[in-house]
Amino acid sequence: MPAGLRRLVVERVLARRLASLKKTWLARMAAADAVVIGGGNLFQDDDLNFPLKVGAVLECARRSGRPVGVFAVGVGGYWSRRAKQLFGQLRDCDVFHLSVRDREAAGNWQRHFDGWRAARVVPDPGLLARSLAAAAVPRGDAASPMIGICVTHPVILRRHGGGAIPLLKAADYTALVRWLLQAGCGVTLFTNGATEDQRFLEQVAVTLPAGAAVAPPPRAPEDLVALIGGFDGVAAHRLHACIVAYALGVPHVGFGWDGKVESFFQAVGRQRFFMSGEDAGAERIGERMLEAVRTGIPEEALARHFIEARSAVALLARDLLSATQSGLVERV
Repeated sequence: MPAGLRRLVVERVLARRLASLKKTWLARMAAADAVVIGGGNLFQDDDLNFPLKVGAVLECARRSGRPVGVFAVGVGGYWSRRAKQLFGQLRDCDVFHLSVRDREAAGNWQRHFDGWRAARVVPDPGLLARSLAAAAVPRGDAASPMIGICVTHPVILRRHGGGAIPLLKAADYTALVRWLLQAGCGVTLFTNGATEDQRFLEQVAVTLPAGAAVAPPPRAPEDLVALIGGFDGVAAHRLHACIVAYALGVPHVGFGWDGKVESFFQAVGRQRFFMSGEDAGAERIGERMLEAVRTGIPEEALARHFIEARSAVALLARDLLSATQSGLVERV
């Protein structure tokens, strides 16, 4: 289906649901002092999905007269004309805080809102996951590490990614699992809980060699954190699997498909363990995964990024307090 037609279908399907939600949101905002839109790749145009939802929140905030904070969000490079209109409602809101989660997002934001407010770059709040998790107990040992492979549906990867993307076929996952098993590793396949990923994992599971395990889908974020915390290493396309792994000190390898993944690996100084291109086959991925497990993640780097993430939340809290106490919002 052509992109323009997909956007029309999505808007029509969501229209009734959003109309109902806006009544609820307006009532809740009436009892609130401010609105914070935070975390995740929310300012991206995936067939108008996020633009319609974020746009509805911005409309409600403007109508209710509540100040708005945008905190540590991801920002896509391409916005359709309709997405620009929906996200552009932010210009009409009283904005007390504006930050994005990496330099790529900051550059995209500046292009979309040229001549308006620049966004401060802060760490992804997912780095605070280590404060929510119990002490990780890895399942393997130095001789037989337990590797978690996060499975992502290829349709998602192709829709957002360009060029050669590692692990696009069920056979690719099977080859990697077989290589890791032969290298003496334990292997568990899992998803971040997305329905489409889970369906693809079920297809992959049919072809897996003996010795590989499949984890049940996480029902809540805490389940995903606990699952990742039990691995000695993680390989994933999904950004939040990589962020949680890093936050918990679990060595990880990330795969290129969306610029946000590479941006995160650059932000935490782990570019060597970011892989993309046609030459990222089972053997190379497996070797890089074992290297990541051997070298680990320096505790001082983890501590520094954790402190920076907490400081970003403190900055948001300060700006929020200032906006709600004075009732005045600085417009830049």
